[in-house]
Amino acid sequence: MTEIGIVAVGGYNEMGRNMTAVIVGEDIIILDMGLRLDRVQIHEDVEIDKMHSLELIEMGAIPDDTIMKEINGTVRAIVCTHGHLDHIGAIPKLAHRYNAPIISTPYTTALIKQQIEAERKFEVCNRVIPLNAGGTYQVTEDISIEFINVQHSIIDCVLAAVHTPIGAVLYACDFKLDRTPTMGEAPDFERLKSLGKEGVIAMIVESTNAGRSGKTPSEKIAKDMVRDVLLGTEESEVGMIITTFASHIPRLKAIIEAAEEMGRIPVLLGRSMERYVGAAKDLGYLELPSNVEMHGQRKDVDRALKRIIQEGKNKYLPIVTGHQGEPGSILVRIANGETPYTIEPGDRVIFSANVIPSPMTQANRYALETKLKMRGARIYDNVHVSGHAYREDHWELLRMVNPEHVIPAHGDMEMHGHYIEMAEDAGYVLGDTVHLLRNGEVLYIEE
Repeated sequence: MTEIGIVAVGGYNEMGRNMTAVIVGEDIIILDMGLRLDRVQIHEDVEIDKMHSLELIEMGAIPDDTIMKEINGTVRAIVCTHGHLDHIGAIPKLAHRYNAPIISTPYTTALIKQQIEAERKFEVCNRVIPLNAGGTYQVTEDISIEFINVQHSIIDCVLAAVHTPIGAVLYACDFKLDRTPTMGEAPDFERLKSLGKEGVIAMIVESTNAGRSGKTPSEKIAKDMVRDVLLGTEESEVGMIITTFASHIPRLKAIIEAAEEMGRIPVLLGRSMERYVGAAKDLGYLELPSNVEMHGQRKDVDRALKRIIQEGKNKYLPIVTGHQGEPGSILVRIANGETPYTIEPGDRVIFSANVIPSPMTQANRYALETKLKMRGARIYDNVHVSGHAYREDHWELLRMVNPEHVIPAHGDMEMHGHYIEMAEDAGYVLGDTVHLLRNGEVLYIEE
């Protein structure tokens, strides 16, 4: 065998619906199977569990994996690097087409099982196999999967190395090089360096923030920002609401710790909060103080908000869904006056999240902030650090791993362009050693 194929199934034209296939002789390894969130306004009341995969492919919501019918070979494994929906959200719709196990880290495995259980249209019977960071799974005699620990805005995230007879293919979609994480271990730099020495034939790498200069700030910085905003005020009796990604367990931990310091009871509200935090708690990744409340169902959420108003806003810190202005989410319902919780002049609303850069989410978020301001809320924006590598982190990984070929993924044309420019600075040549792929294209790399 002298060549390896890389199939760009999804996530190469846009952010979201990530899916790549690696062809090794007659065997195929699928990497990620994600959803494009802005194409199905994911929120509290819209369920895609009854929708057909073809309908979702037409909407551009999940990868168009019909290209896989044209590829000769057998899918031997589906490998997921972390639990965000843009990497695992299409599993309930597509995984059943492949007679292959799903391999992922323990937390990701728990989230995938939740996804499969919620599915109503297809029966997904694939084995779901947990593999710890640092572990290796033998897929066939010639192919093994290795998980390398890395940091991102969700716990239990890894880079996946597909070991083949002619070298490794490293899949680095979604990571940051955080040396001082607030949960979990720092990235396994030693293993990445040794992998580079062993020989990496190709690296498939996210390009999301390749255009942002410098390096991504550590999650430790975000923890300090959250604490500074929540505790750094003389107006400590006002109502405060904070919103962040339900999957961002380290951030939620920092918010809960700050609530304790303030003497407020943290109240987690929203179905996704219940899902992600519940799984982290069950697996022992997160310990919650005894006074933490968690409510997912709408009637329970409204009951809790009514109690907060009755007993005093200053006693509680609601931690809610809705930072992107998703219709039906809790913060949007509060802004619309559809819950017992009323925003009064001087109340604070803290966004511990960035705005996802798509026109729909930007419009939703703008509408949400405007409604909150009309009710007198003080907005604290972008109390956040990114989970994605900036340009100098990308440079560092590229030099550490030193792949023969590099393929930007997980981004649009502009993001890929920024990555390619950076790779050219490192000596790669477009069309020769750095490759621009679009969804549906296949690249063959010969040794």
